[in-house]
Amino acid sequence: LNESWKHKAPKREQTPTRSKMEQIFGFKKEDLTSWHSFVALLNRPTDPASLGIFRCLFGLLMVIDITQERGLSNLDYKYLDGAPVCRFPLFNFLQPLPLDWMYLVYVVMFLGASGIMLGCFYRLSCLMFLSTYWYIFFLDKTAWNNHSYLYGLIGFQLTLMDGNRYWSIDGLRRPSIRNAHVPLWNYTLLRAQIFIVYFIAGVKKLDADWVEGYSMSYLAHHWLFDPFKLILPVELVSLLVVHGGGLILDLTAGYLLFFDVTRPYAFFFVSYFHCMNSQLFSIGMFPYAMLATSPLFCYPDWPRNFFAHFPSFLRPVLPLTSPGSQPSPSCVYEEIQGSGTQQRQTPAAAKSSKLRLKHKLGAIFTVLYLMEQFFLPYSHFITQGYNNWTNGLYGYSWDMMVHSRSHQHVKITYKDRKTGETGYLNPGVFTQSRRWKDHGDMLKQYATCLHQYLPRYNISDPEIYFDIWVSINERFQQRIFDPRVDIVSAEWSPFKPNKWLMPLLVDLSPWRPKFQEIEGSLDNQTEIVFIADFPGLHLENFVSEDLGNTSIQVLQGQVNVEIVEEKKNYTLQPAAGAYHKVYTVSEGPSCYMYVYVNTTEAALQKNFTKLYEIQERVRNGTETEPLPPELQPLMAADDDESSEVNATDPIVRLFLKRQRRMKEVKKRREAGMLERLQRFAVKKYYTIRRGILMTAIAMRNLAVGLPPLEQLTREVAYANMKEPQAEASQDERLKDEVGHAEL
Repeated sequence: LNESWKHKAPKREQTPTRSKMEQIFGFKKEDLTSWHSFVALLNRPTDPASLGIFRCLFGLLMVIDITQERGLSNLDYKYLDGAPVCRFPLFNFLQPLPLDWMYLVYVVMFLGASGIMLGCFYRLSCLMFLSTYWYIFFLDKTAWNNHSYLYGLIGFQLTLMDGNRYWSIDGLRRPSIRNAHVPLWNYTLLRAQIFIVYFIAGVKKLDADWVEGYSMSYLAHHWLFDPFKLILPVELVSLLVVHGGGLILDLTAGYLLFFDVTRPYAFFFVSYFHCMNSQLFSIGMFPYAMLATSPLFCYPDWPRNFFAHFPSFLRPVLPLTSPGSQPSPSCVYEEIQGSGTQQRQTPAAAKSSKLRLKHKLGAIFTVLYLMEQFFLPYSHFITQGYNNWTNGLYGYSWDMMVHSRSHQHVKITYKDRKTGETGYLNPGVFTQSRRWKDHGDMLKQYATCLHQYLPRYNISDPEIYFDIWVSINERFQQRIFDPRVDIVSAEWSPFKPNKWLMPLLVDLSPWRPKFQEIEGSLDNQTEIVFIADFPGLHLENFVSEDLGNTSIQVLQGQVNVEIVEEKKNYTLQPAAGAYHKVYTVSEGPSCYMYVYVNTTEAALQKNFTKLYEIQERVRNGTETEPLPPELQPLMAADDDESSEVNATDPIVRLFLKRQRRMKEVKKRREAGMLERLQRFAVKKYYTIRRGILMTAIAMRNLAVGLPPLEQLTREVAYANMKEPQAEASQDERLKDEVGHAEL
């Protein structure tokens, strides 16, 4: 309830009798002493300008978001009719519509977002956007994140608010609502929501992993933190800037935005923070949406003052700049007590007009909604079935970036109940996401789906077992689910703890500083993996022949290593090119590490070094002996792509491709601002273009039916058209990466 409820700037109509509390918070202590005064406070008339600008910005960002993060541009890949795909809705009865009808859902959502932006048929537009958005949201838990949840909440709030009172088409259509006051709770709700996002995110970052710098340590290597690395080592940049700075900003941003004195500083740090996030993460419109919320904490008439500085010839298309707003029945006005008409209104002489039911409902809704928002991030004791190593489904707890995971090993085993035959499935078969690996509820849905699909491949009534190894926040790689449990028949309830969830070995967390010490002592060609396992279980692994000098070193507990083919335990050095099992035979968990050298990669790097030296000697004229035919392509110019084609030696060809790729990366990094903007614009153009064309095809199909297959194929190919140069370079890059990975 900032003092920015006032529809006039503080320098206007100020009374000298305002208390200190009223000057700081914008309301008096008496406003909280009774239910009547509290309702009157929340319905106090407020300038609609800031709310109208936010409504417009939010609608615009959602229009852009629909083609990108909501997935309109690749909708056919996700919801292709007849494709055997395992899906993960919040409620199992929710299923996607046929593809063309899914495009219609997105059209309705797009029209709703556009209506919100323009303030056109505002309430209907909000309902159109809200209903379709939450349907898409609930349809796929694997796409959940905090900012997508926030968009839905803001859309819900705007539906109940008078967001079309300023700079809207509805205002032109209905003069009675144009520039009319809005009740204070409209601003209170939005400000409190943004405060909750910041503050709860900060509270969640009080987790020991974040405070100690293990959650997002890799971010310190990003180029955005290079200025800090000029004065601090990268370890301190991670601890103090990434983790410490993120914690302090989240905890304080809501408070700093609230008060007039600290708001300019908050604007600077919050804007800097969100601009950095737009470069660090692929989070769509979220940084820009949060930037759009910051002005909500200013005085609500700031747009009038801002747009008043624009040239007069732009005034017809700009928002209103004249001060003052017309009365609205949504607000509660103070009645002046006294006989004289010229008597100045004072707090003692002011009395609120009669409260209507809508005023009371607005106050009740505000209180209940904020209570629910403070409670929901800590409601995981109710929905215990969704708790894993982290509590609840990711996306509504504001625990943003607190946990990072890496998956070392995923094995899916099936067993035919009739024949007893066992086999293995490719991890992720029949899915389009990897989120299921970390959530028991999704694993149950995935196992049930596999149980339905595998009979098509002559596997009767299959049992499904998962062996998933995960490291969270740089801990040991360990199992997250019990590999001995058939997940198809396993019991799961959203309100009961998951019995087949393996506990996180938090007692082993103090090993993490030792990990960094061990990794720092290794050369560039030696790799290491830290493993922890439970008593009575074993890890079945395969050592590729490319990995030479592989050994297992025990850090804690006892293990036995068995070569599967020979069924004997020899040493802690598993044979290359063979399966082996590592049994934990101690009473407590065992900890060990694999140490290995990728001999193929080492040999490749050695050959690359020799080829680079030869190429440098050829270029500077110090090479005295003629090159053999297979090395002749090294003499070609850097921009001569034909040298790769003419290279007969695969090592030389890969070397030249790698050089060209490195040159492209360097060129992109050193590109000027205009070139970067052009590349960004071209990429977004083709993304949006595909979404529009595929939507047009779907609407035509619904209106007049499917065309001949040849015509449909041509239309889809035209929609898939990309910039030729970008398409070619993308294909080559993919080949390079695949080839390098195989070697």
